[in-house]
Parts: sequence; C-alpha cells; structure tokens
Amino acid sequence: MKELVVISGKGGTGKTSIVASFAALAKSKVLADCDVDAADLHLVLEPEIEHTEDFSGGKRANIISQNCKHCGRCYDVCRFEAVKRSVDLDEVASVDFQIDSIACEGCGVCVRVCPKDAIAFEPAINGQWYRSNTRHGPMVHAKLGIAEENSGKLVTLVRNQAKEIAEEQLLDLVIIDGSPGIGCPVIASITGADLVLVVTEPTQSGKHDLERVTVLTSHFGISTLVCINKWDLNPEVTSEIEALARNRSARIAGKVRYDNAITKAQIQKLSVVEYSKNGVTEDIKSLWTEVSRTLF
Repeated sequence: MKELVVISGKGGTGKTSIVASFAALAKSKVLADCDVDAADLHLVLEPEIEHTEDFSGGKRANIISQNCKHCGRCYDVCRFEAVKRSVDLDEVASVDFQIDSIACEGCGVCVRVCPKDAIAFEPAINGQWYRSNTRHGPMVHAKLGIAEENSGKLVTLVRNQAKEIAEEQLLDLVIIDGSPGIGCPVIASITGADLVLVVTEPTQSGKHDLERVTVLTSHFGISTLVCINKWDLNPEVTSEIEALARNRSARIAGKVRYDNAITKAQIQKLSVVEYSKNGVTEDIKSLWTEVSRTLF
C-alpha cells in the first residue's frame, strides 16, 4: 500500500481540484480529506456517510458550582485568562468563578491547585470524523468544530482510518488531500508518506510558499513532485518555479493550464476529468500518469 499526499504552500492553488480528478483516475484506492480545518473534497465527491464518531483532541475544565468555595486559586494560576470571576452585590459581594470554554487551553493547572475537587476535567468534543462511500470508492473525512484546535491529531486519525480501510479491502493506494501551509496539520499529513505532490501557482507568493514546503518535505526525507497549476497565466514566473524546484530536488511532474471547465465541473459537483475530455483534462491525466509511475 502506498500513500500519496497532495499539499500546497497556500490555499486556493487548486489542490483539492487535482485530488478530485485523481480520485476519478486512480484504481484500487481510498481517499482521505486531511484538510480538516477547511474540508471541501466532499463538495465534489458527495460522500454517503456510513459511520460517524466524535473527535476529542483534548480536555476542557468546568467548575462544579456546588463544590466551589470561591477561593480563587484557579483564577490566580490561569495564564490564559480562561477563569472568569463575577461579583454578586446582592450576596454581600460574593465572588463566583466560571470557565470560558473558548479561552480554556485544557492545560489542567486549575484542576491541580483546586483544594476542593471543584473542577471537572473531561474530554472536549472538537469535531467529528466520518467513514463514507463515494462514486470513486471509500473516503475518510472530518469536520473540526468552529474555533476548535488539535487538528494535527484529527489528521492523524483520518490517515489511520484510511489506511485501515485500505488494508481491510486490499486497496493499493491512499490519496490524501492535505492542508495548505507548513504547520502541524501538514506535518501530520505527510509524515511517513511515500510521495508528496505540491500544487503551486505562478505567482510570487506561490513561489515563496513552494520553497517553504520543499524545505519541509526535504527535512522529512519524502520524495516530492511539483505541479504548476494555471501555469500559462504567468509563463515567466512558471520558469522561475521550475528552476526553484530543480534546486530543491523536487521534480516537475506536470503543468496544468488555466481552464474555466474546472469551475463549470465544480458547479456540477464533478471533477474536471469527469466533465471534459480535452484541454485541462489532458494535462491532469498526464500529471496522474507521472505521479503513478513514480509511486509504483
């Protein structure tokens, strides 16, 4: 079983559009949407959810009011200002304490210093993950809650579930739609993968972000290919990106032209290779041929 991760240095480069087309072209695979902070592969593939589970990436404190003696130790030690206090003038200036669930980082210090065991410290539900089926095969994906964190742990969970399905069904490939950038979710997406495909665009920011991403993949010793999307919008910068890729030992696997057929396909909830036979579809098919040759 091989793992292919498609990432980008920034959002909006066409990464998910490429993955959706790969889903239509590849055989014997399972799909994993690891861009859990802003998942959108499901918009094209329309998965039918077969199994759902809550995701907990950490714990969160909560004051048990009937046990609290209002000593204020939790308030004094919280460095995130998550413990709020209010004064009730009707009760002879009594002080009440509450936990701001958004500000709480789940460090547990307040639990340790409380002399009356008045703070509950229980797993927080940060989102959900799903096992689904699509017209192109099984898919694992997730949804992180608003303002929730620990997306790196959720990415790892999604990857592991996808690999488990591949082993169960004797599938040869896991195709991962990774996160943009170089942060924790990206590291969780690419660690231990067989191949990374970086989708970039011919802009100065795209060039800069490609350099950052290739430094990351080089650090982890992962074979890296590059796809230049919408290359024909700026051939000059495209040439600069090709030179940068050579210097970073990242081979150009393909260049994809600008084509509004991609947008038209998305409106129909299709990948472009399902919608059109010519133009950009030929570019993506050529790209997939090079990626699969490198993988296998």
